[in-house]
Amino acid sequence: MSETRIERDSMGELEVPADALYGAQTQRAINNFPVSGQPMPPAFIQAVARVKLAAANVNRDLGLLDAQRAEAIIKAAQRLVDGEHGDQFPIDVFQTGSGTSTNMNVNEVIAHLASESGTEVGPNDHVNMGQSSNDVIPTALHLSAALEVEKTLLPALRHLQSAIDAKAHEVDDVVKTGRTHLMDAMPVRMSQELGGWSSQVAQAIERLEGTQQRLTRLALGGTAVGTGINAHPEFAERVAKALSEQTGLNLRPNDSFFASLGSQDAAVELSGQLRTYACAVMKISNDLRWMNSGPLAGLGEIELEALQPGSSIMPGKVNPVIPEAAAQTAAQVIGLDSAITVAGQSGNFQLNVMLPLIASNLLTSLRLMSSASTLLADRAIATFNVRRDNIEAPLSRNPILVTALNSVIGYNAAAQVAKKAYQAGRPIIDVAEEETDLSREELERLLDPTQLTQGGIPE
Repeated sequence: MSETRIERDSMGELEVPADALYGAQTQRAINNFPVSGQPMPPAFIQAVARVKLAAANVNRDLGLLDAQRAEAIIKAAQRLVDGEHGDQFPIDVFQTGSGTSTNMNVNEVIAHLASESGTEVGPNDHVNMGQSSNDVIPTALHLSAALEVEKTLLPALRHLQSAIDAKAHEVDDVVKTGRTHLMDAMPVRMSQELGGWSSQVAQAIERLEGTQQRLTRLALGGTAVGTGINAHPEFAERVAKALSEQTGLNLRPNDSFFASLGSQDAAVELSGQLRTYACAVMKISNDLRWMNSGPLAGLGEIELEALQPGSSIMPGKVNPVIPEAAAQTAAQVIGLDSAITVAGQSGNFQLNVMLPLIASNLLTSLRLMSSASTLLADRAIATFNVRRDNIEAPLSRNPILVTALNSVIGYNAAAQVAKKAYQAGRPIIDVAEEETDLSREELERLLDPTQLTQGGIPE
């Protein structure tokens, strides 16, 4: 048996591990919620610690907290912001829906560390001064998510878009068979195809930047039910400013603390944007898989970087592992969004009671999409090679090129030419020369695949 010590809270005495930095309230939560073994994400714990650090500064400046205690709290909170003592936050994600247990976990650890300086610091009276779990946890949720979007996700998306654009420039001269319904269609330049991906990523960036405007509105200052009871009238504005200075984000109090406590609309919105982007990642990943398929019996338009053996039984087999991994992360994010959507509906009167689930899923989705974007950029898009021979041969035999003759010989006549070319397995230009009055020179001009990628009506 490990050694223990006795800690006390408002419910009485409780044994906690002798070397734990937390106290009785944390231990009660550990005992009460043996659900998943999954603790709250480190980014979330660090965001709570940022709130405590800012609050101590503000309460000191307002004359509510003596300078010695405030300094002790600030130093202790900074250690948590820096990632120290991560093992002291073991409470399960699936806990009380307000996240009170996690708030008190952070309060107790900070109080313990702060008290080591010789100044008695209380987790409720001092570390939690002017706050409630009901405004701290939604504030930390918004803060941690906004930081992940700004510092990790958006840079990853910009990196992916840059990689796509660079590859598009590299392959601009490659003309390939377009496909609709997975069937041969009119030709496109590979750069145009990749340009579609780039636009999807760019629009995801736009949507995320728009959501940030609402994610940076904070609940802190609403305290227990949104009225701001026990908080100084200037507390909310001052803490938002202090957090802005800490993080570089443009943070401010929400215009309604009742909305901040009772709902999680901005988090649901962000999750929806991540779901939308996950659909784009799935599309890009599947396009890469199809283009890479083969190498002999598939499309074989590109060759992805060979990263690992693809089979335990088939020697020499290499699989598109990066697009597969990215597609799986996209599927996971779509699933996590469903849970966040349900949790977002769980605002009852003045409090949403699924906050830990929303925070955990949201931060997981942000991390997954950031990692998948970087992987696609660096290990799939930047490194694939074009198999030009495999692209050019079917393009020259593509009967759908006859579409360019619609305005010259009519749809029905063009359809007959296409059918004969397909049945005979001959190039469309040879059959068209036999079946129409158009000269070879004119047909070469009308059926030039590169010209057909530029749109308009052939003349």
